[in-house]
Amino acid sequence: MTLRIYNTLTNQKEEFIPLDPGKVRLYVCGPTVYSHSHIGHARSAVSFDVIYRYLKHLGYDINYTRNYTDIDDKIINRANADGEDWKVIAERYIESFDKDMQGLGVELPTNRPRATESIEKIIELIETLISKGYAYAVGADVFYSVRKFEGYGKLSGKNIEDLESGARVQIDERKEDPLDFALWKSSKDGEPWWKSPWGNGRPGWHIECSAMCLEWLGETIDIHGGGKDLVFPHHENEIAQSEAATGKPFARNWIHNGFVNIEKEKMSKSLGNILNISEALEENSAESIRLFLLSSQYRSPIDYTSETLKENEAKAERFYRTIKRIEEAGASSDNFDAESYEKKLAHFKAAMDDDFNTAAAIGKVFEEIAEANRSLDKAAKKGTEIPLEELGATARLFSEISAILGIFAKSPAEYFSEVKERASIDSAEIEKLVKARLAARAAKDFAKADEIRDQLTAKNIILEDRDGETFWTVKQ
Repeated sequence: MTLRIYNTLTNQKEEFIPLDPGKVRLYVCGPTVYSHSHIGHARSAVSFDVIYRYLKHLGYDINYTRNYTDIDDKIINRANADGEDWKVIAERYIESFDKDMQGLGVELPTNRPRATESIEKIIELIETLISKGYAYAVGADVFYSVRKFEGYGKLSGKNIEDLESGARVQIDERKEDPLDFALWKSSKDGEPWWKSPWGNGRPGWHIECSAMCLEWLGETIDIHGGGKDLVFPHHENEIAQSEAATGKPFARNWIHNGFVNIEKEKMSKSLGNILNISEALEENSAESIRLFLLSSQYRSPIDYTSETLKENEAKAERFYRTIKRIEEAGASSDNFDAESYEKKLAHFKAAMDDDFNTAAAIGKVFEEIAEANRSLDKAAKKGTEIPLEELGATARLFSEISAILGIFAKSPAEYFSEVKERASIDSAEIEKLVKARLAARAAKDFAKADEIRDQLTAKNIILEDRDGETFWTVKQ
């Protein structure tokens, strides 16, 4: 099966064929750094992290560029509100974003340019648009003439007439047309500025990404991505600017991830339901957060509730308990049935090749988990030989999958140690109660054993009796 991607530009799944065989140029719009990143940013970052990882798995040489928008109205407004320099604000939240990404296990892109590092390219691009008749200067401001670009609206499906009648365009008397948008903004008192042919000022948001993409990846790229909220106007304007300047297609494939809702409502400051990544990581493992974000296909909206991450932590725990059983049985990813492994991997890749369907791919993982437990239970019950090479193929599969999904990469010992630490469990006290319960059962004092089990249950401890031993884990 070949990789097929849903292309927002054509509204259909298409076979992925890069412009240059064996190479992929991927650009993803990064954060505007004026505040801490929230779970919606995590959805985009993790989704494209897995896309990046899977394309590498397929053998592509990838130039993955994700930018920082480090100059923008929101940053300036935040700086003014806090009484701090805009550079301090931008640097603080770049560091915050990077820390969050590291916490979530997101791999570093090939390039991480900042808008302020591309001012020269931005000015050059604006000059080209003016010379070609697609932009015009009004004093020290420069605007893009939307009606001059014939393909405007091809990504979002919007047309000029609907936009004009929608009355959602900010009125600015300096514009030749109310639909036109700013490429360069003249400086105001107290605002940052750079020299330009039109006067001191700063770039508009849309031109920043076009310039950085052109500078780092070239005139035509294979994939451009970001959140669904960026389709219009940001990505639509990027297309208009870039294609008007170069005369070439800007991006062959457009990928957009869906939203994260909180308790079935869209995240918004007015509702006060913004969930920051750092807050989520304080009380939950990165494993459970990534598993939650990947348990739905990236284009679908997902709903976060107070129970969501607990449910996904339970899934992660089930995975690691199974791996522990496989290892204790003596199976190893170094000794496996090659034919079985290839068959298992093919099922996983079939899901990923279908527009990076991580939901289906994770479903395959837990099918393998169920099968491995059945196999181990059957061998224990009937006293038959454990199929080590078959279980080895499963272990080998999980090792391969962990590198693609960025989950299930720890050892069981490491995972359960982190769970216990996060839950602030007194391990010595738990072990003492577990031994007391075993002693009560050995003495056939089942009432006492049940009483101890109830104590442990109240502490969110799950017991598993197996082969004369008791294993315990923390319920999340």
